Amino acid sequence: MSVAEAAGTSEVPEPGRRNRSGSPRQIPVVGVVTEDEDAQGAFKTMDLNRVIKLLEETDKDDLEEEQLKSVKKLVQCYQNGLPLRDLAQIFKILNLCAEKIENQPHFIESAFNILKLCGLPFLKKKVSDEITYAEDTANSIALLGELMKIANSELRIQICKCIVDFYHAEPPKKHITGYQQASSSYKIKMAEVGGLAKKMVQSLALLENQLVEKLWVLKALQHLSTSVNCTLMMKAQAASGICAHLNDPDPSGQLLFRSSEILWNLLEKSSKEEIIQQLSNLECLLTLKEVFKNLFMRGFSHYDRQLRNDILVITTIIAQNPGAPMIECGFTRDLILFATFNEVKSQNPLVKGLKLSNSYEDFELKKLLFNIIVILCKDLPTIQLLIDGKVILALFTYVKKPEKQKTIEWSAAQYEELQLHAIATLSSVAPLLTEEYMLCQGNARVLAFLQWCESEDSFFSHGNSYHGTGGRGNKFAQMRYSLRLLRAMVYLEDETINNDLCEKGTIQQLIGIFKNIIKSHDKEEAIVLEIQSDILLILSGLCEHHIPRKEIFGTEGVDIILHVMKTDPMKFQSGLGYNVLLFSTLDSIWCCILGCYPLEDYFLEKEGIFLLLDLLALNQKKFCNLVLGIMVEFCDNPKTTAHVNAWRGKKDQTAASLLIKLWRKEEKELGVKRDKHGMIVDTKKPLFTSFQEEQKIMPLPANCPTIAIMDVAENIRAKIYAVLGKLDFENLPGLSAEDFVTLCIIHRYLDFKIGEIWNEIYEEIKLEKLRPVTTDKKILEAITTASENIGKMVASLQSEMIESQAHQDVQNEQKVYAKIQATHKQRELASKSWENFLARTSNAKTLKKAKRLQEKAIESSRYSGQPPNAIFHRTDIKGLNTTVPSGRVVTVESTPARLLGGPLADTDIALKKLPIRGGALQRVRAAKTVNEPKKIAPT
Repeated sequence: MSVAEAAGTSEVPEPGRRNRSGSPRQIPVVGVVTEDEDAQGAFKTMDLNRVIKLLEETDKDDLEEEQLKSVKKLVQCYQNGLPLRDLAQIFKILNLCAEKIENQPHFIESAFNILKLCGLPFLKKKVSDEITYAEDTANSIALLGELMKIANSELRIQICKCIVDFYHAEPPKKHITGYQQASSSYKIKMAEVGGLAKKMVQSLALLENQLVEKLWVLKALQHLSTSVNCTLMMKAQAASGICAHLNDPDPSGQLLFRSSEILWNLLEKSSKEEIIQQLSNLECLLTLKEVFKNLFMRGFSHYDRQLRNDILVITTIIAQNPGAPMIECGFTRDLILFATFNEVKSQNPLVKGLKLSNSYEDFELKKLLFNIIVILCKDLPTIQLLIDGKVILALFTYVKKPEKQKTIEWSAAQYEELQLHAIATLSSVAPLLTEEYMLCQGNARVLAFLQWCESEDSFFSHGNSYHGTGGRGNKFAQMRYSLRLLRAMVYLEDETINNDLCEKGTIQQLIGIFKNIIKSHDKEEAIVLEIQSDILLILSGLCEHHIPRKEIFGTEGVDIILHVMKTDPMKFQSGLGYNVLLFSTLDSIWCCILGCYPLEDYFLEKEGIFLLLDLLALNQKKFCNLVLGIMVEFCDNPKTTAHVNAWRGKKDQTAASLLIKLWRKEEKELGVKRDKHGMIVDTKKPLFTSFQEEQKIMPLPANCPTIAIMDVAENIRAKIYAVLGKLDFENLPGLSAEDFVTLCIIHRYLDFKIGEIWNEIYEEIKLEKLRPVTTDKKILEAITTASENIGKMVASLQSEMIESQAHQDVQNEQKVYAKIQATHKQRELASKSWENFLARTSNAKTLKKAKRLQEKAIESSRYSGQPPNAIFHRTDIKGLNTTVPSGRVVTVESTPARLLGGPLADTDIALKKLPIRGGALQRVRAAKTVNEPKKIAPT
């Protein structure tokens, strides 16, 4: 921060005010107050340059009294504050007095009195004074740090008091007419700009044996370290300098308190890495070790315990640096001893007779010790110290059903938090100490604890701590951390540990826990999902590569996997952990089912392949690779093909169509060149991605995979090819023409990839300027040509398919047009028939003409010759004036029966009245016989 910027944050400059350097400086004046003016609070002008000139004179011996008198007069005149415009001259006078102290001790009082004035408010006459005189003010305040070199205790203490007063500004005792107090933070900002903090840190080296002065300097630094001064202090190596003297004798205890406070501020407000590096030396760590031991063994007050915990936190931060000599200074051994002496009895004199209370500070200490063990165990040389300290045995004392403690009466909430913290610590430490873990019967202890977690024993969990999140009123927190511990041990792939777990029935126990959790439907969804994920991961680690263990996993295990796979896909976006659970489930399919044919068959019977394809159809890239890998393995089972072909997705999509769609999407993301129909564009490089195009071929050692080889593992195209190859590329159902075009490329994927690799080999030979023998060169050229020919052949086949599809589309279009034309023609015939019908019903002549034509057509169709004695039966009804074919009974729906008396009222065979109601014949009570036929209206 520049001087102007720092000053500018306090006040806004007065508009039109010229810069101090832009106008000639007038003679500075000092206020000389008369009795009348004192009541009004006014300054009387005084020539400060005369005072400076007087102090600079050294050729006369009788000037000392006059000089002291002038300084005394100046001090009397500035008892209400220092104007900013005169500050540079006043501090110059202070510096001149300080220079005379060595030869003229009487000037000590003068310098002391001027320093007291520095604690008074700074006064400004104009708003812009803070900016105008910012540079002078910053340089003046920086002079205070230089004056610390004067070997005078009173002056040094007064300088520190003056700095402390910067942070406790008080209003002026009297109001000065024409002046106002500068902003409260102005002095602090100017101290930051002037670099006062750095000079105060450097002054500590001058105060090795002056305790009182050192305490005042630390107090000043404590105030200065609350801002950006920490960066300046860091550059002055304040951390190491202060830490190295933490254990200096101090009856008041202020030195340790203020030093630790400064270290905290440095860690928080400056570069944490740099401060840790400064503290990571043998001298600082030995000092911290002695301070912590003294506070641990002899600190009994509330203040001492808090300070002890603060020192331990600082030590924990330093321990994160692998280069810190924690072991060399013996601090690691002592910390392990302090962490375990309550659980494992020790004869070490450091802890003899020591006891921890259930106070909050001791409780925090216990957690901090567990935490620092986790950090220390990352340094492998610490392992032997952990073994010697019996850390595993100490931590396992908490892995049991909560009981009333005999040694320490922790409260229920405290013991629960310590228990969870201990199990979490075991998850980090136990994998490093497998022999001690097995000697302590670790598997048996954890499984017994899990059994208690699953039981219905009355237990109320408080769930107050970080580790107890989500476990209030239940045992889920204990179960979660126990499973984390088991997972850490299983993933070591140590057969001794895994065999021991399987012999103790871990697989069946974990499956039972999973099933019980499914039934519970607890509200703590996130923690339940984490528990389920850990169970599946543990089962995967135990069953992988072991067929007998997969058989133990059995159908019950398959059922829980199927249950998870039926989860609503919308929950995968909830952020609660369903994605992690699904990944764990897919991993368990791979490790617990594949390779065991009875379980594979059971998985297929329960429509597991359908669930996998449903998951694949979600089109989520994060799952596709793993699901396709499982599909490739499952396709080795001959029963899988039928299930894959039988699956149908949305809009009756088939599995083959889904896989080809995924291929197209993958190639689009990879930037593979294809035309609008999906055809090959570059027959020499049909599979090249945009990344491969950008990367130049470079000669690589034989054991390094090339870009073409890495491409196989980095995308899903190889897996899609493998699945479709297992299904056989022929007779795949539900494919469109576009799918067939893509299928041509997939079918030749292996040929293209082989050609691509040979092309890389050829290019590498050229880059290395090697010339193959004639035979090898011909073979390479033949392979390259063959690969290109395959590309051309596939492109030609794709063109034929597209043309065939275009021709088929034209034929289909013509069929549709023919169908439309037939429909229109039928409509025209129907319309013409309707017009004829209307003509017959509306015009009697037309009806009679149509009737005659009909009768004539009927007669002409009959056989003319009749055998003798034959009886002729008429098939038509006499007197019926209709042109439609009729039988003995006719149902007329268009003419109401109430108007005409029935459909056959005027015919020769009308024997009964047959009324029509709603279109159906019904019986009537009476019938009317008619002698003569009557004409009815034509229909």
